[in-house]
Amino acid sequence: MIINPENIPTRTTSIYPDEFKPLVSGRVKQALGNAAGLKNFGVNLVTLAPGSCSALRHWHMRQDEFIYVIEGEITLISNEGEQILKRGMMAGFPAGEENGHHLVNKSEAMVVYLEIGDRTSGDRVTYPDDDIIAKSTPDGWMFTRKDGTFYD
Repeated sequence: MIINPENIPTRTTSIYPDEFKPLVSGRVKQALGNAAGLKNFGVNLVTLAPGSCSALRHWHMRQDEFIYVIEGEITLISNEGEQILKRGMMAGFPAGEENGHHLVNKSEAMVVYLEIGDRTSGDRVTYPDDDIIAKSTPDGWMFTRKDGTFYD
């Protein structure tokens, strides 16, 4: 199936609890995998404005992730520290590897990258820097504090 990104709706919203939404306010996603009818993995075309980040720093218990930088320069922050990724560079994050990671646009220009991840059920996401845990449920992602209490 051929996909023209110009025909794919953009999403600027976040499913994070309200207190975390400002961190990703400059993120725009297009669900290319959904547009292609993919069931086993997702592919998003992501545009990230200067000063914004891709997500809270996190790692997945059951789902793999992969990114490919198409345009611009972005900072990958992981357990290894900060590394600059430029156009054509890639990074992968195997499921179960306790390496909290996210991308931050510290440049003055927009960044565009592909974000690819599998859709293994029963996933749990750990956020080492924040008081939040995400669990995959049949109804979508459920967020709680690390002590199990729900966000308002």
